[in-house]
Amino acid sequence: MKPEPARLLARSDVAALLGLDDCMVAVERAFAMHADGTAAPPGVLGVRARDGAFHVKAGALDLDRSYFVTKVNANFPHNPCRHGLPLIQGVIVLCDGDNGAPLAVLDSAEITILRTGAATAVAAKHLAREDARVATICGCGNQGRVQLRALTRVRALDRVFAFDADAAAAAAFAVEMAHACGIAVEPVADLATAVRASDICVTCTPSRRYILHAEDVRPGTFVAAVGADSETKWEIDPRLFARARVVVDSLDQCAVIGDLHHAL
Repeated sequence: MKPEPARLLARSDVAALLGLDDCMVAVERAFAMHADGTAAPPGVLGVRARDGAFHVKAGALDLDRSYFVTKVNANFPHNPCRHGLPLIQGVIVLCDGDNGAPLAVLDSAEITILRTGAATAVAAKHLAREDARVATICGCGNQGRVQLRALTRVRALDRVFAFDADAAAAAAFAVEMAHACGIAVEPVADLATAVRASDICVTCTPSRRYILHAEDVRPGTFVAAVGADSETKWEIDPRLFARARVVVDSLDQCAVIGDLHHAL
Protein backbone atom coordinates (compact mmCIF):
# COMPACT_ATOMS: atom_id res chain seq x y z
CA MET A 1 0.00 0.00 0.00
CA LYS A 2 1.36 3.40 -1.01
CA PRO A 3 1.75 5.61 2.09
CA GLU A 4 -0.11 8.90 2.33
CA PRO A 5 2.10 11.98 1.88
CA ALA A 6 3.15 13.67 5.13
CA ARG A 7 1.02 16.65 6.15
CA LEU A 8 2.70 20.04 6.31
CA LEU A 9 1.42 22.38 9.03
CA ALA A 10 2.52 26.00 9.31
CA ARG A 11 2.48 27.87 12.61
CA SER A 12 -0.93 29.34 11.80
CA ASP A 13 -2.29 25.84 11.18
CA VAL A 14 -1.01 24.62 14.54
CA ALA A 15 -2.42 27.67 16.32
CA ALA A 16 -5.83 27.03 14.79
CA LEU A 17 -5.82 23.35 15.75
CA LEU A 18 -4.18 23.29 19.19
CA GLY A 19 -5.47 25.24 22.20
CA LEU A 20 -3.86 25.66 25.61
CA ASP A 21 -6.47 23.56 27.42
CA ASP A 22 -6.06 20.63 25.02
CA CYS A 23 -2.30 20.94 25.35
CA MET A 24 -2.53 20.78 29.15
CA VAL A 25 -4.53 17.54 28.95
CA ALA A 26 -1.98 16.03 26.57
CA VAL A 27 1.00 17.11 28.66
CA GLU A 28 -0.48 15.69 31.87
CA ARG A 29 -1.18 12.39 30.11
CA ALA A 30 2.36 12.28 28.72
CA PHE A 31 3.86 12.94 32.17
CA ALA A 32 1.79 10.10 33.61
CA MET A 33 2.88 7.71 30.86
CA HIS A 34 6.52 8.69 31.38
CA ALA A 35 6.18 8.14 35.13
CA ASP A 36 4.65 4.70 34.87
CA GLY A 37 7.06 3.56 32.17
CA THR A 38 4.59 3.25 29.30
CA ALA A 39 6.41 5.90 27.23
CA ALA A 40 9.90 5.45 25.85
CA PRO A 41 12.58 7.56 27.59
CA PRO A 42 13.05 10.84 25.67
CA GLY A 43 16.35 11.87 24.17
CA VAL A 44 18.00 15.30 23.98
CA LEU A 45 20.90 16.63 21.93
CA GLY A 46 22.28 20.16 22.12
CA VAL A 47 24.55 21.76 19.52
CA ARG A 48 26.05 25.21 20.10
CA ALA A 49 26.25 27.83 17.37
CA ARG A 50 28.11 31.12 17.27
CA ASP A 51 25.18 33.28 18.39
CA GLY A 52 22.78 30.64 19.68
CA ALA A 53 22.13 26.94 19.88
CA PHE A 54 20.20 24.07 18.36
CA HIS A 55 18.21 21.59 20.43
CA VAL A 56 17.11 18.19 19.17
CA LYS A 57 14.50 16.41 21.31
CA ALA A 58 12.97 13.03 20.51
CA GLY A 59 10.49 10.64 22.03
CA ALA A 60 7.97 7.88 21.32
CA LEU A 61 4.43 7.10 22.51
CA ASP A 62 1.95 4.30 22.01
CA LEU A 63 -1.54 5.79 21.87
CA ASP A 64 -4.10 4.69 19.27
CA ARG A 65 -1.00 3.68 17.32
CA SER A 66 2.74 3.91 17.77
CA TYR A 67 4.36 7.31 17.14
CA PHE A 68 7.90 8.65 17.03
CA VAL A 69 8.51 12.40 17.08
CA THR A 70 11.56 14.61 16.96
CA LYS A 71 11.80 18.37 17.34
CA VAL A 72 14.66 20.49 16.05
CA ASN A 73 14.63 24.00 17.51
CA ALA A 74 17.03 26.86 16.89
CA ASN A 75 17.37 29.34 19.78
CA PHE A 76 19.07 32.59 18.79
CA PRO A 77 18.51 35.34 21.42
CA HIS A 78 19.68 38.18 19.15
CA ASN A 79 17.34 37.31 16.27
CA PRO A 80 14.53 39.80 17.06
CA CYS A 81 16.86 42.81 17.28
CA ARG A 82 19.46 41.91 14.66
CA HIS A 83 17.51 40.04 12.01
CA GLY A 84 13.82 40.63 12.65
CA LEU A 85 13.37 36.89 13.16
CA PRO A 86 11.80 34.95 16.06
CA LEU A 87 14.04 33.96 18.94
CA ILE A 88 12.94 30.33 18.53
CA GLN A 89 12.40 28.63 15.18
CA GLY A 90 12.13 24.98 14.28
CA VAL A 91 10.21 21.99 13.01
CA ILE A 92 8.63 18.85 14.42
CA VAL A 93 8.66 15.60 12.43
CA LEU A 94 6.03 13.00 13.36
CA CYS A 95 6.53 9.43 12.16
CA ASP A 96 4.74 6.10 12.36
CA GLY A 97 6.49 4.26 15.17
CA ASP A 98 5.94 0.86 13.57
CA ASN A 99 7.25 1.44 10.06
CA GLY A 100 9.00 4.85 10.16
CA ALA A 101 6.76 6.52 7.58
CA PRO A 102 6.70 10.34 7.99
CA LEU A 103 3.18 11.45 8.94
CA ALA A 104 3.54 15.20 9.42
CA VAL A 105 6.00 18.08 9.51
CA LEU A 106 4.92 20.94 11.78
CA ASP A 107 6.25 24.36 12.64
CA SER A 108 7.44 23.96 16.23
CA ALA A 109 7.01 27.48 17.62
CA GLU A 110 3.40 27.32 18.77
CA ILE A 111 3.71 23.82 20.19
CA THR A 112 6.89 24.75 22.08
CA ILE A 113 5.28 27.82 23.61
CA LEU A 114 2.04 26.08 24.58
CA ARG A 115 3.69 22.89 25.81
CA THR A 116 6.01 24.81 28.13
CA GLY A 117 3.14 26.78 29.64
CA ALA A 118 1.07 23.62 29.93
CA ALA A 119 3.85 21.83 31.83
CA THR A 120 3.97 24.64 34.40
CA ALA A 121 0.19 24.55 34.81
CA VAL A 122 0.18 20.77 35.33
CA ALA A 123 2.95 21.12 37.91
CA ALA A 124 1.13 23.96 39.70
CA LYS A 125 -2.12 21.97 39.68
CA HIS A 126 -0.46 19.23 41.74
CA LEU A 127 2.21 21.14 43.69
CA ALA A 128 1.15 24.75 44.31
CA ARG A 129 -0.88 25.57 47.40
CA GLU A 130 -4.63 25.55 46.84
CA ASP A 131 -4.89 29.07 48.27
CA ALA A 132 -2.16 30.55 46.03
CA ARG A 133 -3.38 33.94 44.84
CA VAL A 134 -0.28 36.03 44.02
CA ALA A 135 2.25 35.20 41.32
CA THR A 136 5.44 36.70 39.91
CA ILE A 137 6.30 36.21 36.25
CA CYS A 138 9.99 36.83 35.63
CA GLY A 139 10.53 37.26 31.90
CA CYS A 140 7.82 39.08 29.97
CA GLY A 141 8.11 37.66 26.47
CA ASN A 142 5.80 35.24 24.67
CA GLN A 143 6.61 32.48 27.13
CA GLY A 144 5.76 34.69 30.11
CA ARG A 145 2.39 35.37 28.54
CA VAL A 146 1.47 31.73 28.08
CA GLN A 147 2.80 30.90 31.53
CA LEU A 148 0.35 33.33 33.10
CA ARG A 149 -2.54 32.19 30.91
CA ALA A 150 -1.84 28.59 31.89
CA LEU A 151 -1.56 29.34 35.61
CA THR A 152 -4.95 31.03 35.65
CA ARG A 153 -6.44 27.69 34.53
CA VAL A 154 -5.36 25.96 37.74
CA ARG A 155 -5.21 28.66 40.42
CA ALA A 156 -7.51 31.61 41.15
CA LEU A 157 -4.88 34.34 40.94
CA ASP A 158 -5.95 37.87 41.83
CA ARG A 159 -2.59 39.68 41.65
CA VAL A 160 0.46 39.27 39.44
CA PHE A 161 3.85 40.99 39.44
CA ALA A 162 5.65 41.29 36.09
CA PHE A 163 9.44 41.59 36.06
CA ASP A 164 11.76 41.89 33.08
CA ALA A 165 15.26 43.24 32.51
CA ASP A 166 13.54 45.50 29.96
CA ALA A 167 11.18 47.70 31.98
CA ALA A 168 9.18 48.60 28.87
CA ALA A 169 8.54 44.91 28.19
CA ALA A 170 7.22 44.44 31.73
CA ALA A 171 4.95 47.48 31.36
CA ALA A 172 3.52 46.26 28.05
CA PHE A 173 3.04 42.78 29.51
CA ALA A 174 1.13 44.19 32.48
CA VAL A 175 -1.33 46.13 30.33
CA GLU A 176 -1.92 43.26 27.89
CA MET A 177 -2.23 40.46 30.43
CA ALA A 178 -4.40 42.39 32.87
CA HIS A 179 -6.90 42.78 30.06
CA ALA A 180 -6.51 39.21 28.79
CA CYS A 181 -6.79 37.51 32.20
CA GLY A 182 -9.03 39.96 34.04
CA ILE A 183 -6.69 40.30 37.03
CA ALA A 184 -4.39 42.97 38.44
CA VAL A 185 -0.94 42.81 36.81
CA GLU A 186 1.72 45.21 38.09
CA PRO A 187 5.12 45.82 36.48
CA VAL A 188 7.91 45.83 39.08
CA ALA A 189 11.54 46.92 39.05
CA ASP A 190 12.63 44.78 42.01
CA LEU A 191 12.29 41.01 41.58
CA ALA A 192 13.18 40.18 45.20
CA THR A 193 10.38 42.29 46.66
CA ALA A 194 7.84 40.81 44.27
CA VAL A 195 8.83 37.21 44.99
CA ARG A 196 8.68 37.75 48.76
CA ALA A 197 5.02 38.72 48.35
CA SER A 198 4.17 35.83 46.00
CA ASP A 199 2.81 32.30 46.34
CA ILE A 200 3.98 31.31 42.86
CA CYS A 201 7.07 32.37 40.89
CA VAL A 202 7.80 31.51 37.27
CA THR A 203 11.19 32.27 35.74
CA CYS A 204 11.36 32.17 31.94
CA THR A 205 14.53 34.02 30.96
CA PRO A 206 17.76 33.21 29.07
CA SER A 207 19.85 34.16 32.14
CA ARG A 208 23.30 32.65 32.56
CA ARG A 209 23.61 33.58 36.23
CA TYR A 210 20.97 32.88 38.82
CA ILE A 211 18.44 35.65 39.37
CA LEU A 212 16.15 34.06 41.98
CA HIS A 213 17.83 34.10 45.38
CA ALA A 214 17.00 31.58 48.08
CA GLU A 215 16.39 34.19 50.78
CA ASP A 216 13.65 35.82 48.69
CA VAL A 217 11.48 32.70 48.44
CA ARG A 218 9.07 32.08 51.30
CA PRO A 219 8.37 28.55 52.54
CA GLY A 220 5.44 27.08 50.62
CA THR A 221 6.10 29.04 47.44
CA PHE A 222 5.77 27.13 44.17
CA VAL A 223 8.64 27.90 41.77
CA ALA A 224 8.57 26.89 38.11
CA ALA A 225 12.01 27.33 36.55
CA VAL A 226 11.38 27.35 32.81
CA GLY A 227 14.21 29.17 31.08
CA ALA A 228 17.32 27.07 31.72
CA ASP A 229 17.15 24.54 28.89
CA SER A 230 20.91 24.07 28.49
CA GLU A 231 23.92 23.62 30.73
CA THR A 232 24.93 27.26 30.21
CA LYS A 233 21.62 28.78 31.35
CA TRP A 234 20.93 29.35 35.04
CA GLU A 235 18.04 31.04 36.88
CA ILE A 236 17.74 29.52 40.37
CA ASP A 237 20.02 29.89 43.41
CA PRO A 238 21.48 26.45 44.23
CA ARG A 239 20.80 27.13 47.93
CA LEU A 240 17.09 27.06 47.15
CA PHE A 241 17.40 23.50 45.82
CA ALA A 242 19.08 22.49 49.07
CA ARG A 243 16.01 23.38 51.14
CA ALA A 244 13.17 22.79 48.68
CA ARG A 245 11.22 19.79 47.47
CA VAL A 246 12.51 19.35 43.93
CA VAL A 247 10.23 17.74 41.34
CA VAL A 248 11.51 17.02 37.82
CA ASP A 249 10.13 15.37 34.72
CA SER A 250 13.32 13.60 33.60
CA LEU A 251 15.99 13.33 36.30
CA ASP A 252 18.67 12.17 33.87
CA GLN A 253 18.18 15.25 31.70
CA CYS A 254 17.79 17.74 34.53
CA ALA A 255 21.01 16.49 36.14
CA VAL A 256 23.08 17.51 33.12
CA ILE A 257 21.32 20.65 31.85
CA GLY A 258 19.63 23.59 33.55
CA ASP A 259 19.24 24.64 37.15
CA LEU A 260 19.48 21.25 38.83
CA HIS A 261 22.73 20.70 36.94
CA HIS A 262 24.19 23.86 38.53
CA ALA A 263 22.93 22.90 41.98
CA LEU A 264 24.54 19.48 41.75
